[in-house]
Amino acid sequence: MKSESSFRIRLLSFFIFCFALFLVVRLYDLQIVSAEVYANKADRQYLQSTYHYYDRGSIFFQTKDGEPVSAGTLKTGLIVAVNPQVISNPEQVFQSLSSVLELDREDFFVKATKPNDPYEEIARRVPLDKAEVIDALKIPGVGVYRERWRFYPGNNMAAQTIGFVAYDEENELAGRYGLERYYDGVLNRNNDSVYVNFFAEIFSNISQTLSGDLDREGDVITFIEPSVQGFLEQSLFKMHESWDSEFTGGIIMDPMTGAIVAMGLVPSFDPNDFKNEDVSIFSHDLVEKVYEMGSIIKPLTVAAGIDAGAITPQSTYYDAGFMTLNNKTFSNFDGKARGLVSMQEVLSQSLNTGVAHIVQQMGKKNFAEYMFNFGLGQETGIDLPNETHGLVENLKSPRDIEYATASFGQGIALTPIQTVRALAVLGNGGKLINPHIADRITYKTLGSKKITPGIDVQVLKKETSEEISRMLVKVVDEALLGGTVKMDRFSIAAKTGTAQIPNPRAGGYYDDRFLHSFFGYFPAFNPRFIVFLYSVNPRGARYASETLTHPFMDITKFLINYYQIPPDR
Repeated sequence: MKSESSFRIRLLSFFIFCFALFLVVRLYDLQIVSAEVYANKADRQYLQSTYHYYDRGSIFFQTKDGEPVSAGTLKTGLIVAVNPQVISNPEQVFQSLSSVLELDREDFFVKATKPNDPYEEIARRVPLDKAEVIDALKIPGVGVYRERWRFYPGNNMAAQTIGFVAYDEENELAGRYGLERYYDGVLNRNNDSVYVNFFAEIFSNISQTLSGDLDREGDVITFIEPSVQGFLEQSLFKMHESWDSEFTGGIIMDPMTGAIVAMGLVPSFDPNDFKNEDVSIFSHDLVEKVYEMGSIIKPLTVAAGIDAGAITPQSTYYDAGFMTLNNKTFSNFDGKARGLVSMQEVLSQSLNTGVAHIVQQMGKKNFAEYMFNFGLGQETGIDLPNETHGLVENLKSPRDIEYATASFGQGIALTPIQTVRALAVLGNGGKLINPHIADRITYKTLGSKKITPGIDVQVLKKETSEEISRMLVKVVDEALLGGTVKMDRFSIAAKTGTAQIPNPRAGGYYDDRFLHSFFGYFPAFNPRFIVFLYSVNPRGARYASETLTHPFMDITKFLINYYQIPPDR
């Protein structure tokens, strides 16, 4: 009996505890989690009770100190609506409202005189001060109601990366581009039923967190640093204007982790006002479009040759200025021969014949395997929609010429994000990392979740990474613009690229259209950042060293000062 009584007491205590916990959790849900939703419902009591009061999670930039800065949020205003069934004198109502609002007379009378219609909106996003004046007029048949809409405080800042919200095929508001689309399952809100069984939600959320599900409601915190993003975009705009380019773009990434702190494109757009834009401007060319990158691929070829033991930085070959393979002849950028030169000079003077020689030394199949290991031709898995893979079929060809041209970045086409991912391997100790924009998701319940994009893969020996970095530092110190941009206290590893643009109609390449590219990382032997820049068809300059060197150095100096990076030499 005593044991039975004790059991009943414990059982009763358990039920009391559960009930108390339920009350606490329910109170938390009402006052904290769903407080805004209930407040919004109270604010929206009017003619159409089924009207959806728009709600959506937020996207944030993140400062270098870890503070969130709004990138995509909601803005609140008011709707002025009329009930034609109540309005007896439309002219009088129009005159009263016109004293406060700018109204189109014809549009107003079409709406205000509709028979059997209880609700017509005549003005949206009305400022609070004007709405208060209208409300005070107490006009029969006129109501003022709250509304919310998507708002981007940075205007065109990181526009292609953030994306925007618009109506989809089912006439529902949804993320259409960028992070808005990729994380739509997180950002989307469904307020049809505000209250759900809280315990069920908790257990459901635990399960989803463990499985990495992205369909829980929350906010997205990115690595995009607003000051860095702003500086990058300012630099891109200056480059674009100076050289009258078709497109100009850039990426700034932590090469050790893949965290992207800035990425931008010019031309851009304002996601707050995009209705009159050509849809092509919305696509994110850094992940959706491929280019033949040219000579910035050469360091990958040299690194592969070193790692395979086919060459050393001191190895030499005889440069005749041209090479013929499979009855096809290619030459150095200037067609000139250098005679006996070292592998260092292959990078410093950007010799096409030199990297083709490396492919011959290591074997084309071995070379192709290294290129695939660098991720060429693969999607990176970056958290943006519509990522495309590179075009690298030439690395499967039986002909030697295809491998030779691939060694200096022609005949294969890559997205900029694939390119910067591969180039990061050179400086980060030989690891193929996973680029990502979002740092974490902050959920409505149960805290936040860190984004884990994938496992890094070792594709080069650490010693190879150090060796190629030394070679690229020498390129900057001695060869880039004659060594005039060298920084005495900072080691910078960098390389330019100039590639002819393919002619899709006539075949081959244009003689007068080029893609300029540039990458660099610093400090070279423990890099904090890798910077990638490119410009499509700049006018008035033949080589990327002319168009992109100084913008790269400006960005580098900004990052060094802004992050207070200590000197390494």
